[in-house]
Amino acid sequence: MHLRLISWFFIILNFMEYIGSQNASRGRRQRRMHPNVSQGCQGGCATCSDYNGCLSCKPRLFFVLERNGMKQIGVCLSSCPSGYYGTRSPDINKCTKCKADCDTCFNKNFCTKCKNGFYLHLGKCLDTCPEGLEANNHTMECASIVHCEASEWSPWSPCTKKGKTCGFKRGTETRFREIIQLPSAKGNLCPPTSETRKCMVQRKKCPKGERGKKGRERKRKKLNKEENKETRPENKGQDPSSESRDQRENKDKQQQKKRKVQDKQQKSSMDLFGGLTSP
Repeated sequence: MHLRLISWFFIILNFMEYIGSQNASRGRRQRRMHPNVSQGCQGGCATCSDYNGCLSCKPRLFFVLERNGMKQIGVCLSSCPSGYYGTRSPDINKCTKCKADCDTCFNKNFCTKCKNGFYLHLGKCLDTCPEGLEANNHTMECASIVHCEASEWSPWSPCTKKGKTCGFKRGTETRFREIIQLPSAKGNLCPPTSETRKCMVQRKKCPKGERGKKGRERKRKKLNKEENKETRPENKGQDPSSESRDQRENKDKQQQKKRKVQDKQQKSSMDLFGGLTSP
């Protein structure tokens, strides 16, 4: 009985020595890996190293490795930087890098913004959009194709001709509509926004001051004819229609001036003749 107890005592003693040696070796390994571990770290670090930066972070902060030249430095941040997503666990909160084509992401399988040259669609970054969608170069997303939409036609306008509503029998009438939705790049183009067709009305005379084009032409021809009659005796052998009104007025002024000179010369001659014949 005593021998059995003594044997158990040595077994327990050997086991405790083994555990102690394992803990000592683990402590030596940790000191070799991080010889400058400090508990008084700055910038949110719980533990840190002069060579590797932060080794662990304070509660609720995220641990992320940042490249500094040829080595990586651990830092502790309140939120993950662009290109990373955060994961929380009882042991450590850490930032993990997004996929190569993803600029920002919610997790490793869901991207929220793509890098240049890729379009976002349902959390994935694609170089070309699926069928039925089109690439929006402004938002860099795959969007639905938008077709042009127009409003209903307006009523037909009154029948007109040359801007007049009288003095004719056949004219045209027009109706309009508005564009209420512009198309996207691959959408159907917009239709015409106006439409014109021929129309017929009962001819009616225009009120005074609203004569049509034919009436204005007749009036102009009548005035030209009267002017030609007045200037015809003074311009024999010359086509009156080839002279403008200004030219005719200048000729009239020259003729009047010439008559005045002739009258003055005639008066001077008569005065001279009267002086010679007086007793």
